[in-house]
Amino acid sequence: MPPESTNATDAVAFLRSTPPFDALPQALFDEAARSLEAVEHPAGSWLAHAGADPLQHLWVIRRGAVRLERDGRMLQILEEGETFGYTSLLSGAATMDVRVEEDVVAYRIPGAEFHRLLTDASFAGHFALGLSERLRVSLVRSPVASLRSDLGAEVRELARRSPVWVAPDATAGEVARLMRDERISSVLVRTDPPGIVTDRDFRSRVLAEGLGPDTPVARILTRPLRTVAAATPVHAAWTSMLDEGIHHLAIASGAEIVGVLTSSDLLRCAQQGPLALIQQVERLAGRESLPGYGKLVAEMTAMLLAGGLEASHIAGFVARLNDALVKRILEWAEAALGPPPAPYAWIACGSEGRMEQTLLTDQDNALVYADAGSDRREWYQALAERVNADLEAAGFPRCPGGYMARNWNGPLSEWAERFSGWIEVPNPQALLVAAIFFDFRIVGGGLDLAPLQEVVARAAHRPVFLRFLAQAAMGFHPPPLLLLRLRGASSVVDLKAHGIAPVVFLARCHALEAGSRARNTVERLEAAVRAGHLEADLAATVTEAYRFLLGLRLRRQLRLLSEGKSPSNAVALSELSAVERSRVKEAFRAIRSWQELAAHHFQTDF
Repeated sequence: MPPESTNATDAVAFLRSTPPFDALPQALFDEAARSLEAVEHPAGSWLAHAGADPLQHLWVIRRGAVRLERDGRMLQILEEGETFGYTSLLSGAATMDVRVEEDVVAYRIPGAEFHRLLTDASFAGHFALGLSERLRVSLVRSPVASLRSDLGAEVRELARRSPVWVAPDATAGEVARLMRDERISSVLVRTDPPGIVTDRDFRSRVLAEGLGPDTPVARILTRPLRTVAAATPVHAAWTSMLDEGIHHLAIASGAEIVGVLTSSDLLRCAQQGPLALIQQVERLAGRESLPGYGKLVAEMTAMLLAGGLEASHIAGFVARLNDALVKRILEWAEAALGPPPAPYAWIACGSEGRMEQTLLTDQDNALVYADAGSDRREWYQALAERVNADLEAAGFPRCPGGYMARNWNGPLSEWAERFSGWIEVPNPQALLVAAIFFDFRIVGGGLDLAPLQEVVARAAHRPVFLRFLAQAAMGFHPPPLLLLRLRGASSVVDLKAHGIAPVVFLARCHALEAGSRARNTVERLEAAVRAGHLEADLAATVTEAYRFLLGLRLRRQLRLLSEGKSPSNAVALSELSAVERSRVKEAFRAIRSWQELAAHHFQTDF
């Protein structure tokens, strides 16, 4: 036997470093290690046959590869650090064929010892979880950020005191003095439903309107009161404040209001959090402040990741930060060019339109303006040029395909014709641009784009367009599982092209078919389930595969940045832990299975 199979100390050390053995209490692990047996099998050996005797051990691969098959179809290739045999031990039946793909050295633990280890909840959970749940819990927290704040903490932990209530007939002067004495920035008003008065209300609704101190607070309050459940995580409270543009949230525990959460409370949680950075961006003095924005985004992203947020949630905060930047840049442009001749809408497309961008990537944007501005096209062209240039200065590279506002701008009627043409004549170029621009989201300007949304909604009634769009989506797919090996050129996978893009493109097809206005990929999958076009279990698995790949890519990109390297979508399987490697394969397998079902659903094989 090779040295690694006979050296007991080495075998125990390897097992201890392999999940889920790495988390076992020491006493349990020591007993398991004493039962360890090293075995070797040459390539071509059959270890189990479906329907025959089940495996009697839990196997941990030290070297080599094992192939799992069912009905002659290859399901998975397992390599170093991966386990098998637990299905037989849990079910008492052999449900698949197990064949040695490459000379294998493995460690075996007897079934009786495996069942004893199942008394540990963490160990049992590793084998009992479904695929979607395994993918959800697989990633460990990133070590790339030094600032760690518990963004999953409940907001009730931030409530420093009970709320202060006043009657609706209390005067502005009385309430102002009360707030000064209590050193608070808001009071709640006992109306039905309850209301709130903040220090901002005194500035904008009393002083600015010339009202006196005898004004009843009932005239200046805001209601209904915006509330957040006491168990809501901090990051979700951030989202609510950002989306609703408010600075106070009442904390509710059942029917009782137990506190008031302020934006200052959240700012104290993390000085590099989204609220603080958005305020910083909104106050940028001029275009000379733009360089370094990309580093700011990377630092916030690393902090949020270290705080325990999923990559999909982080992307939402990055999108809001980027939106604040675009709005600031638009303000500068209008100050330089003068008021717009007619309303316009600056739209983000691609990953930014879907609110799925984390680190800065190529620009994908466009400009739509009201038909009344058609005779002043030069103004809008100048606006597009300035904004695209400023975004480039901030760290957003030019789009290699030219999908930027400087090239894609025009009146609303022209855009409606473009959208209609792409749907009615779905040639390859039309499918390409539709896939980009149908993810549009308004970032700045006041023009209503309902006419464009109405055109997009027609896609639900154009099966030929959906069929061609789905066929184009199938051009992105995971690599064959047989090629996912640790060695050779095939060991490098592109997490975006092989996993993330296939989900994004196919989810878009399902959302259009369902007539959903959702842009975000996860929301599109949920819309497909509600419409009855996608099974809930399948959607859950695909969603977690997508989230897993997003998270894995983000962690690796941040690690590369911390090492002074350029972020990349490519990763060698040999660089991943055994668990990450196994989960990547499972994610790819789930995505490929979904694509096979979707090919039938959209009838792409025509």
